[in-house]
Amino acid sequence: MGAARSAELLVLAQRVADALPPEAIEVVLTGSVSRGVADEVSDIEMLVVTEDPLSQEEAFELARRAGLEERDSWGDPSMPTRRVFGYLEGQPVETIWWSRELADELFASGGSAEALANGVALRTSGLLEGWQARLADYSDALVAERVEKAAERWGGYTPAALLTIVRPDSSLARMEWLVDSAQRVLAIVFALNRVHQPTPKRLASRIEPLAVKPERLAERIEEALAEPDPRTALRLMAELQLDTVRLAPSGPNVDRARTWLAAGIEVLS
Repeated sequence: MGAARSAELLVLAQRVADALPPEAIEVVLTGSVSRGVADEVSDIEMLVVTEDPLSQEEAFELARRAGLEERDSWGDPSMPTRRVFGYLEGQPVETIWWSRELADELFASGGSAEALANGVALRTSGLLEGWQARLADYSDALVAERVEKAAERWGGYTPAALLTIVRPDSSLARMEWLVDSAQRVLAIVFALNRVHQPTPKRLASRIEPLAVKPERLAERIEEALAEPDPRTALRLMAELQLDTVRLAPSGPNVDRARTWLAAGIEVLS
């Protein structure tokens, strides 16, 4: 279904882009449609760049002129990013609106980097090509920075602290730790492979082509999150964390994490 469904939604996305007025200087298709893996529940995700900042009302009006119906918004309206949701022929469309200045500031941040690295230009003034060229330069310094940041939380206090979230009344704290640890593991793995980290959707397929990773990475994350025994769940995750930092280059946080996680596994065993 992926390729056929993606092609179908791409046609609708191009209609939106073509209907936008000249104020839209760059329109980029992102998300599952841009990667050719859309399915029946996928929506159309688009970034629209204008030369000047827009008010929320102006973004809504441009979306209306592009054919989006039942328009709504999400996110913090006080921020400079504008978000407009709507439907085109019954298909959900999410649009994010940046000014050119904001785009130059945010294109490499957070999930934007991965989305734009895989983005498809529906209308362009050359911005996407330039962003993609810059995103392709994944330096050793950036690898070390992201790995060290991800490993930062794993150490600096007693490993026995893990036992405080084994308690029966600590389910939420335990799940927060497990999810945060999984996200940090993924941050390290994607950095080691010099790939900008995607969302955790379709995780197994995102991980499969990576050359550097712990064995059974996606499966082990699922097993730890689904494990009903608190101590076992934390141990499974700690073992995955340790296997991950053992793949990473040496650094203050990584070296500390290796020692701390090994001790934590002993505590939980």
